[in-house]
Amino acid sequence: MPAASTGAVARFAGSTPATAGAAASSVPAVDSPAPVPTAPVPPADEDRRRAPGAPGFRRMSFALFLAGVATFALLYSTQALLPLISADFAVGAGDASWTVSAATGALALFVLPLSALSERFGRRTLMTVSLAVAVAVSLLIPFAPSLEALIALRAVQGAALAGVPASAMAYLAEEVRPRALVAAIGLFVAGNSIGGMSGRVVTGWVAQEWGWRVALGVLGLLAVVSAVAFRALVPAPRHFTPAPLSPRALGRTVRDHLSDPLLRRLYAIGALFMTVFGAVYTVIGYRLTEAPFSLPQGVVGSIFLVYLVGTVSSAAAGRLVARLGRRGTLYLAGGTTSAGLLLSLAGSLIPVLAGLVLITAGFFAGHAVASAAVSRTATHGRAQASALYQSAYYLGSSAGSTLGALAFHAGGWAAAVALGLLAVTGVVAITLLGTRAARVEQRVRRDAAVARGGAVRSGSGQGSAGPGAAGRDGSGLGGSGLGGSVRAGRAAPVMAARH
Repeated sequence: MPAASTGAVARFAGSTPATAGAAASSVPAVDSPAPVPTAPVPPADEDRRRAPGAPGFRRMSFALFLAGVATFALLYSTQALLPLISADFAVGAGDASWTVSAATGALALFVLPLSALSERFGRRTLMTVSLAVAVAVSLLIPFAPSLEALIALRAVQGAALAGVPASAMAYLAEEVRPRALVAAIGLFVAGNSIGGMSGRVVTGWVAQEWGWRVALGVLGLLAVVSAVAFRALVPAPRHFTPAPLSPRALGRTVRDHLSDPLLRRLYAIGALFMTVFGAVYTVIGYRLTEAPFSLPQGVVGSIFLVYLVGTVSSAAAGRLVARLGRRGTLYLAGGTTSAGLLLSLAGSLIPVLAGLVLITAGFFAGHAVASAAVSRTATHGRAQASALYQSAYYLGSSAGSTLGALAFHAGGWAAAVALGLLAVTGVVAITLLGTRAARVEQRVRRDAAVARGGAVRSGSGQGSAGPGAAGRDGSGLGGSGLGGSVRAGRAAPVMAARH
């Protein structure tokens, strides 16, 4: 999974409306944990929340950084080791890829229910239990006697890890002053990025010398250290108020979001982009360890340093949206990803690496736009809307890992590229659908404005806003920037072009 540097801030909009706009406008969303609903903090308590320089703020920020490192190092720990796992168990890429898909799929399924549990039992408690279970499983994984046992353990580990992204954003929302949220969340997301990248790099080099089991054992020990340090450093919550579990209310909110065509398009875009990314990075190790490249395992693991490109492209996504609009940026992201896929078909290493750079840059930019638009599109239950996006995103990762491996086994790298191009075509088609919907909405608003103007002129003789008003209210943006709808009783919300 890409560990992105900004997604938590943008999706955080769903947790605390008072502060989310600032966070989302400062940093575009990328690969990050799903936020959860938070109890609003009364204004009188604001001065009591933590801020830079206040006692415990630095400890709290570093503790969440360590939680992010441990979570995303473990989540994708087997991805760089798939060729070695295949050889050890004498299985193909498709079978071995389930060690990745099982973890990400379980996380996708458990993010939403664990976010509800954090409302009842507390954020710090859930993060502590989640990390404890995940690191305990990580110490068992090196001794898995069969591929089936390894896959089962990875599924348990992924389900446990879902508790960290389900709780971290809410914890920070409740304990940190609004003006300090960007810094605090940014450090947590940096832990995600470093954990996701370093886990692959470390396991690659260790496995080259001592095998994949030792590599996963070393990573498990590092995760234990991070988890223990997290629990020792993270301050006790001071503003958390337990809330009763309400599955019925949660179900209603989820049903509302899934019935919204705008949100469905955004969820599909996130899943399709992640399908490309999951497929490419699951099978790239097989390609680079085979002829004509024949790279050693340590070098293959270091390929994941390309993730750093994603930090740059996700940060640039906000500027691109300001210049091109959301749909324009999605088209650009899809085109960049497609160009990278085609370039990676070359038979020499330099073009392949350049292709990976373009794929990574395009993916992170597209993910930034889609995930940020979710928080701006949802008019209620924004945290659950973002959690659903995360579920779709990780399900896309699971599908990409498995389908990419099957395609590679059937037709080599060219087949994996074809799968990626098909997914990007889906992104472009959905964006075109949103463009059409936005134009329809613009006409509806313009006609409504004209009708209102005529009614005012006939009733009072006074002037009113004509078609120009519809243009000024930004209707062409279509709410989420992907095509909106006129909802019952009110016009669809108008969003600014930038995050």
